[in-house]
Amino acid sequence: MLHKLVTAPMNVVVKVGEKVKEEVDKELYDLNTIQQKLIQLQMMYELEEIPEEVFKEKEEILLQRYEIAKLRELQQWEEMTKK
Repeated sequence: MLHKLVTAPMNVVVKVGEKVKEEVDKELYDLNTIQQKLIQLQMMYELEEIPEEVFKEKEEILLQRYEIAKLRELQQWEEMTKK
């Protein structure tokens, strides 16, 4: 009983940390999220809401994230097919 009282707060912290990591990964490496951000960025540029240099800088960052996300997806697929 005492063990549960001591470890319960830590379990909550761990679960919250896992949820935060999951949300961060989704924001950074979710292919659909990145594609939406690229579309949004393109629209902002076309509507002249942002200058070209800002567009290119942000586009490059998003494309790098997309590449990483695609690699992660392939790695996950490979792991699933090995099992």
